[in-house]
This record gives sequence, structure tokens and C-alpha cells, in this order.
Amino acid sequence: MEKEETHNNEELKFENRIPLDDLKDSVQKLKEQLSKVIVGQENFVELLIVGLLSNGHVLIEGVPGVAKTITARLFAKCLQTDFSRIQFTPDLMPSDVLGTSVFNMKTSEFEFKKGPIFSNIILIDEINRAPAKTQAALFEVMEEKQVTIDGKMYRMQPPFMVLATQNPIEQEGTYALPEAQLDRFLFKIEVNYPSLQEEVRILQTHHERKGKLPETDIESVLDPEKIASLKQQIHSIIIEEKLLEYIAELIDKTRNHPHLYLGASPRASIAVMNAAKAFAAISGRDFVIPEDIKQALKPVIGHRIILSPDREMEGMTPAAVIEMITQSVEIPR
Repeated sequence: MEKEETHNNEELKFENRIPLDDLKDSVQKLKEQLSKVIVGQENFVELLIVGLLSNGHVLIEGVPGVAKTITARLFAKCLQTDFSRIQFTPDLMPSDVLGTSVFNMKTSEFEFKKGPIFSNIILIDEINRAPAKTQAALFEVMEEKQVTIDGKMYRMQPPFMVLATQNPIEQEGTYALPEAQLDRFLFKIEVNYPSLQEEVRILQTHHERKGKLPETDIESVLDPEKIASLKQQIHSIIIEEKLLEYIAELIDKTRNHPHLYLGASPRASIAVMNAAKAFAAISGRDFVIPEDIKQALKPVIGHRIILSPDREMEGMTPAAVIEMITQSVEIPR
């Protein structure tokens, strides 16, 4: 009997066809660096890493003071890349973000002066404070990773990732992001208050730092070349046909669900697939399983679907509808 059990255990072991040790090690180092300063928020940090590996942008929503901005800033410092921060305000113009052509008196020609969007990791603070005209300036650069000014195209240097924050409570002086803008974010991460124990640890770490800036504790662990290599590994992760059908069915359910006014787009299907591959890789697997898809589903489509007015008035949430959809679709075996 004992021999038979041993034999079964050996059969359960598998060898990855894609070497993922380096990727797992890099992700662990990233988490270790951020945990020096960021207390709790493990899900937030993991989704940021998955967003980076999936070549996507991330919208971070939470009330003031829950470490949205500092986590994004420290995440960028862990990567040996350029970083810029843009504070969105009601008077911000598209040229303040993208750049503008300036007349050079010496050459008697116009020269393009690049704006702060020309960087690798861009933190946009309070993205919903700028008017629609400025928000629309991000459409092309977020989707196509390029900017067209005066008929000339300027490409972004990889990696290119936008981390945008917004406050869900204060609505005065804000401009809600249109669906086309929301659809360009891979994830929407909701950052909640820490637990009582985590709050005590936050106080302890601040006390022990003795006035030093949080950045002094953080070291860079990845460079652009390494990031590009890890992203290539994510593309190679295996996903079976039946799991692609599972993703398509989940997304299709959002388009004809009685509780929803707007369903998810094909871009959402691709985002779920890419995120599921990244979740599989950081778990040490070179193949996707249904749990990876379910883990990706809520942060990917939570901000892409709109509840019907009746259900919204009843207090229903997108998360509740996503759970209903997940329960209604049979998991492939």
C-alpha cells in the first residue's frame, strides 16, 4: 500500500518545459524589497507585479492615506528604469503631459520637447481630477505606446507602464473616467484600510525608520533587459484550448447578463488570458489552470462592466455579479 502511494505521488510531479526559477526568484526579490516599507497589501503588490509582467497598466483606487502613491513610487524604484510622476489637476493641459513643439530661435525651426509621459514607469496621481481633454491625451500612448504630435510619431521605450491613482469618495472637482479610458487599464486595484495588527506594524516601521525616507530602504532588483526577458517567458506559458473557451464564455456572460448594462470587451478577454499566464508563472507553473483565470477575472473586468440602474440602486456590486457569472460557468476538467 505504501509503495502504491509513493508511486502516485511521483506521478503527480511535473517538470516545467519553460525554466521559471529565475522569474520566481525575481518576483520574490521584488516582494521582499517592497515588504521592507509596505505593510500588508500583499494582493496589491502581487497585482502590480502581474500587471508589469502582463505588459498592462494599473488603476489604483482607495481613500487618501492608504499608501497608494508610495507603493507605486517604491515599486518603480525596485526597477532600474526611468520614473516620472504627474499630478493631474483641473487646469492640466494635454501638452503638459505629452509635450509640445517649441520654436528654436537659433535654428529657426520647431523642436519637440518631450513631456513627463516619456518615461518607463509613470505615476499619475488623481487621474480623475483632470478634464476629459487631458484624459483623452492618454488614449493613444496607453494602447499603442506611442505619441503623435504635429503628424510625427514618437515611440515609448520599454518597459512602459502607467500607474494611476484615484479617490473613490471625493467627487467634487473630479471627472469620471470614460469607459474607453477604463478599458485601457489591465487591472483596477481597490486598496482598503489595513487591519489593526497591520496598523501597529506601520507605526513600528515609521518609528524605526527615524525620519529616513522610505526610498532609502529599497534597492533595484530588475532592469529593462531583465523585465523584457521575463515578459517573453510569460508569452510562452501554455494555455489549453478548453481554457480559452472558458475565458470566452465568462466574458460572453457579461454581455447578456440581466444585471448588467454594459459587458466586457474582447480586450478584457485578452487581459484575462495574459494575467492568468502571469499568475501561473509566478506560481511556478508553465501552464494555466482554471484557478489562475478566476484569480484574474475580478481585477480585470470589475471596472469594465456597468450595473443596470435598478441593480445599482439595490446596492449590488460588480464583484457580486462576477461571482454569479463564475458560479454559472462550468469549470473545464
